[in-house]
Amino acid sequence: MPTRPTSLTHWGGFTADVRAGDIAAVAPLAGDADPSPLLGNLPGSIRHRSRIAHPAVRRGWLRDGPGPTTLRGADEFVAVGWEELTELLAGELRRVVDTHGNEAIYGGSYGWASAGRFHHAQSQVHRFLKLLGGYTFSRHSYSLGATGVIMPRVVGTHDDLFKRSTDWEVMVAHTDLMVCFGGVALKNTAINHGGTTAHPARDALRRMRERGAQIVSFSPLRDDLEGECEWHAPVPGTDVAIMLALAYVLATENLADREFLHRYCTGYDRFERYLLGADDATPKTPKWASAICGLPAAELTALARRMAAARTMVTVSWSLQRIRHGEQAPWMGLTLAAMLGQIGLPGGGFGHGYGSMNEPGLPPLRCGLPKLPQGLNAVRTFIPVAAVSDMLLHPGAEFDYNGLRLTYPDIKLVYWAGGNPFHHHQDIGRLRRALGRPETVVVHEPYWTAMARHADIVIPSTNAFERDDYSGSRNDPMLMAMPKLAEPYAQSRDDYTTFAALADRLGFGEQFTERRTARQWLAHLYDKWSAQLDFDVPSFEEFWRVGRLRLPTDDGLTLLADFRADPRAHRLGTPSGLIEIFSTDIDSFGYADCAGHPRWYEPTEWLGGDRARRYPLHLLANQPASRLHGQLDGGATSQAAKVAGREAIRMHPDDAAIRGLAGGDVARVFNDRGSCLAGVVVDDRLRPQVVQLPTGAWYDPADPADPESMCVHGNPNVLTEDVGTSSLAQGCTGAHVLVEVEKYRGTPPPVRAHEPPVLHPRADAQ
Repeated sequence: MPTRPTSLTHWGGFTADVRAGDIAAVAPLAGDADPSPLLGNLPGSIRHRSRIAHPAVRRGWLRDGPGPTTLRGADEFVAVGWEELTELLAGELRRVVDTHGNEAIYGGSYGWASAGRFHHAQSQVHRFLKLLGGYTFSRHSYSLGATGVIMPRVVGTHDDLFKRSTDWEVMVAHTDLMVCFGGVALKNTAINHGGTTAHPARDALRRMRERGAQIVSFSPLRDDLEGECEWHAPVPGTDVAIMLALAYVLATENLADREFLHRYCTGYDRFERYLLGADDATPKTPKWASAICGLPAAELTALARRMAAARTMVTVSWSLQRIRHGEQAPWMGLTLAAMLGQIGLPGGGFGHGYGSMNEPGLPPLRCGLPKLPQGLNAVRTFIPVAAVSDMLLHPGAEFDYNGLRLTYPDIKLVYWAGGNPFHHHQDIGRLRRALGRPETVVVHEPYWTAMARHADIVIPSTNAFERDDYSGSRNDPMLMAMPKLAEPYAQSRDDYTTFAALADRLGFGEQFTERRTARQWLAHLYDKWSAQLDFDVPSFEEFWRVGRLRLPTDDGLTLLADFRADPRAHRLGTPSGLIEIFSTDIDSFGYADCAGHPRWYEPTEWLGGDRARRYPLHLLANQPASRLHGQLDGGATSQAAKVAGREAIRMHPDDAAIRGLAGGDVARVFNDRGSCLAGVVVDDRLRPQVVQLPTGAWYDPADPADPESMCVHGNPNVLTEDVGTSSLAQGCTGAHVLVEVEKYRGTPPPVRAHEPPVLHPRADAQ
């Protein structure tokens, strides 16, 4: 008989129709104003053909032992039993620690594997590795690498820009003009870290328009802001130049709020010298910006005047900081908002990330959430998360980061649980070469992703629907039970069980488990959390029976309203306690690629540079509308968005015609780093000379043994440059890349990304 339990994903809650051990159909939770179409990827996901059925070890690792190799990604796998796998892995961890020290282990895990609070892969692996004695870790994220460093420097916080951002309801009531750099892409508002039960952004924008608010979008893509808006399509990567031109008008036409700048900011005078060209003889006029961004100077001048005359919200999407010098866009957006003097006023000021995730604009919880304790990491060595290839390829090399001079460790073992870097990381060919250098690569995965195929030891993990858990987000009012929907596929195990067995072999089993089963942990964490609350909640068993618990939220927030009301009592976490338009600290670092105030730097990958003569199309590698990152790429919604079985590349009609391309064709997308195949969609809703190929298609090389091989499925990270945003943040720059596109001649190679490798029996290990 089918069952109809409820559960939660990163992109929404649902009721499931479960049949024969799999999800047969789903329906969104009642009350969700704008449920995500990504729910359509869930049916069939538990027993999908790409699931990892058995523990597996790469044949060469079994035969030759640990060591660097060029075979990862191309070698065969041997099926082993859980007992043997546990012995092999425990022995290898002990060998690496005893021989090289804990610094030689990189815990390279990412946080999107599950929305659950307990079975969160990143939390589980980090707790395990800390009890092992520590590990080299990463800081920040691919999504927010530049923001995570620059915003604490200039406004004293990072998280508050998202979890305590101005409420959508405040903007509905008060905002007259919303100027969106990078748009407000509603496809991204499907997602939240710990799951989400409501999607209010679309309705909020509708009600803003009905009240008479005007919405302006600066983006090469028209659908980065759906519905009625004033669309400006600049040359990609030139948003900082546009903001500087707007600021120039405010400064020279006496429209800047100098009282606000004096009371709440520091360093504006230093910035204004740059803005007016006092030091470089280049005033940042609308005419100057027009030559860079391709927009009429008169339009920029008129917009600046409108911004000064209205209650204006300036927003910057996350995508604008995933480019060389990515620190500058959010910093300059904040500076522009400060010049308007509306920061801290209802409906005005600054926002970062509206349309980047379903968190900015949602009221935060008034309480924390149950959380698995992580303990302390005895190893202090870290890297910026997007520097993993540099670390593996260049042990002992020095690099700059946020005022520090650091050294890459010599990593012997990579331990990855939760996440697929072949979606996140730039220049896949370089990443593959980097992954050949460690002595052992361990991967926990439910599916045969590219990362699993590049492992030596593959641990089949359950997915989020094969175990009990609960989930909640810091900007969602619902704590939701996630009861197991089906039995684990084949021999898969939850990560907690795997780590408990390993910890037992390594001598710290009781420290890891604290003598609790996974179910006992759920109750323990809930009870510990509820005992600290200042309001009543039901017992764990009652919560589990009902399936959800509504928590109080802090509604009606305006970002930095308390700071505006009293800047002394609510000083910011910057050295001055104020908004730092000029940062003395950053200036003291002496970085050539990040000055002490926001400024325009010419990107390396943009249509205004010499490189565009060879590769005349600017590719935007943005987030997909059909899945979360690369998750469930084999699902129905993701597959329906493919063209000729490959990821779709969107092209302007003029660019397609020049190249003899039509909708439905298979095209080769290439530059000097690599190439991929993609299915063509012709669309006039993007700027000419701009193409869009979303990330997340599972990497599928035509020749698995060749790191430079063409990806036949359409992963744009075979094309992107593996270089940091600047010496300050070293963030990810993978959103922008120059390419050429041509029609693929002949029969395209088949897509095999979702076909599992053949597992050889243990007796065939030699």
